[in-house]
Amino acid sequence: MESLTTGTLAGTGTFRCEICGHVLEMPTADVLPACPGCDGASFTRASLFAGTGRFQRAEPDAPTHVDAVDAASDAIDDAGRYLVFHDAGEVRTVAMPGDSMRIGRSLSAHLRFEDPTVSRRHAVLIAEPDGVRVLDDRSLNGVFVNGQRIVSQLLADGDEIVIGRYRLRYADRSAIGAEAAATPLAAE
Repeated sequence: MESLTTGTLAGTGTFRCEICGHVLEMPTADVLPACPGCDGASFTRASLFAGTGRFQRAEPDAPTHVDAVDAASDAIDDAGRYLVFHDAGEVRTVAMPGDSMRIGRSLSAHLRFEDPTVSRRHAVLIAEPDGVRVLDDRSLNGVFVNGQRIVSQLLADGDEIVIGRYRLRYADRSAIGAEAAATPLAAE
């Protein structure tokens, strides 16, 4: 495929940023601007038939990513409910705020992913008396828990949730707080 850079006179059509995958549409022959997604300067003519790999289903992470997520999940010391995942070269740990957590591309989401494989309103986590439930919020690509597509499912510690291309590990450390609170009472 023909690769173009910023400032190059390009014909009509669509062009994909080689860095972030953002697509620009050029209705007339004009100079390509910088990518609005990442300020990148390298574009490839977009094609419906070319494999970009950008919209493929999530494949299992490399062992180093899985090990890093496991290590980060095991390192959580504070009581609470968390999602641990690999994003942009680093492992992130996000605590569930309160009794619910919205996940998606929307600006109102508690956990926001700017990725076309994630719907604006993709999933919701809701705290219930017997645990945390994940609900598919009418997403286009669905929500998967431990490899199975779900509409609603109660989560257990260590469950893997797939949302778009992201693999999230659910870590329930709410028992840590309960154990710590029970220990001083038993000592008295």
